[in-house]
Amino acid sequence: MPGRPPTDADPPLLVACALGIERFALRGGDRGGAAAGTGPRLVTLRTGMGPQAAERALTKALSAGSVTERSPVVASGFCAGLAPGMRPGDVVVAEATRDHHADAPETLCRDNGPLLRALRQRGLTVHSGLLRGSDHVVRGAERAELHAAGAVAVDMESAATLRAARRAGSRPVAAVRVVVDAPEHELVRIGTVRGGISAFRVLRSVLPVFYEWHRSLLLPWR
Repeated sequence: MPGRPPTDADPPLLVACALGIERFALRGGDRGGAAAGTGPRLVTLRTGMGPQAAERALTKALSAGSVTERSPVVASGFCAGLAPGMRPGDVVVAEATRDHHADAPETLCRDNGPLLRALRQRGLTVHSGLLRGSDHVVRGAERAELHAAGAVAVDMESAATLRAARRAGSRPVAAVRVVVDAPEHELVRIGTVRGGISAFRVLRSVLPVFYEWHRSLLLPWR
């Protein structure tokens, strides 16, 4: 995707994830991009697990001055796939997120087209749709219920992260998650089976796509 090099005037990109292993994968995927000037200024934020931790951490980061009111925010890391046929290493790009409360509003991700195109150009299997939030690990029948209600995947932090980001300003937001377990591939612990390793490798590869997305937003955001 063409785009001009980033400048000091461009807002930094904030990528939020919950776990140390997710942050390790994402920072390992930088390959010197931000430091070398080929990517935007990058802030990787480890929020801790769960919606409350994610909301607190993001609110604090957005008020601390390390990012600006125009900084795009990406919620990333691992997720649980809900649709039959999903496999570890598939990527989910949210069209919207909604947390675990029954009457919760959706946060729309209006600028995800460049993310979808760039990820598919890399040969990845990409799913798009509603990404649901939860305050606990989802398994079994509850997974099927969430899928029947229209969600393609679930995680504990994305909805809270994007809600906090939008509350702090009218900024571009996105959620890009890598499936670490799915209905036919439930995972007990990340990294202990092949599915976890596959998901880690894919997560490690997606940060350059976030850079491309950031470049696509350098025109006035609509």
